[in-house]
Amino acid sequence: MSSTVETGHAKVVANFEKLIAVVSAFGATYNPTRDSIQLAALNSQLTAAKAAVAAVNAADPAYRNACNAREVAFEPLSKLITRVSSALKASGVPPQVHENALTFVRKLQGRRASRKLTEDELKELEAQGETVTQASASQMSFDNRLDNLDKLIQLLSSLSAYAPNEEELKVSSLTALYTQLQAVNIAAVTAGIPVKTARIARNDLLYKAGTGVVDTSTDVKTYVKSVFGPSSPQYKSVSSIKFTHRRM
Repeated sequence: MSSTVETGHAKVVANFEKLIAVVSAFGATYNPTRDSIQLAALNSQLTAAKAAVAAVNAADPAYRNACNAREVAFEPLSKLITRVSSALKASGVPPQVHENALTFVRKLQGRRASRKLTEDELKELEAQGETVTQASASQMSFDNRLDNLDKLIQLLSSLSAYAPNEEELKVSSLTALYTQLQAVNIAAVTAGIPVKTARIARNDLLYKAGTGVVDTSTDVKTYVKSVFGPSSPQYKSVSSIKFTHRRM
């Protein structure tokens, strides 16, 4: 999630605090019968909202660090797999076997087996009565790349002809790399759980229909409007404080 989005959540809380300060300045005139928009309830909600935003901020660095470590670990994979493919071809295996390996190589690198047709080519085929559906070639999620790496390793393991002298291209080294990449992927996924949990709690506190900060702020503004009137400076002072729903 981008820092711009996180800043947007903090802005909602900051504006809620500003709204509370404004209505507090109205003194005894601000006296709603509805419990949820009384000052004590508003301040409690503000405290909870601040804590929820802080909880996300506290959990986020560990997740970002784990994701960065995963990116670094996976980054050399594409070039390494190109070398593996070349080593397999140089080993003298039948073309059909090498093509089987290329299926996994292409998936690991996000490439297509055949060129993607242009829009004009698709229209021409449709005009001839042919319907062509082009599936996405990308299987570049970390889970998919690990799965395809494992399949490639299993294929190489079954080929006695694949016996490179280069240490990093050997099946044993590729297996060790797979284990390492699997570990950093699991670490990133695990680190993401507290962040996701904290974000769910924050989003409920800020945006849940009827009870979140944004809807509570709307209720406060409506009450102020009823007390002072739509053209009053009091209502204008609260209506100018903007709140935006976010679904993040």
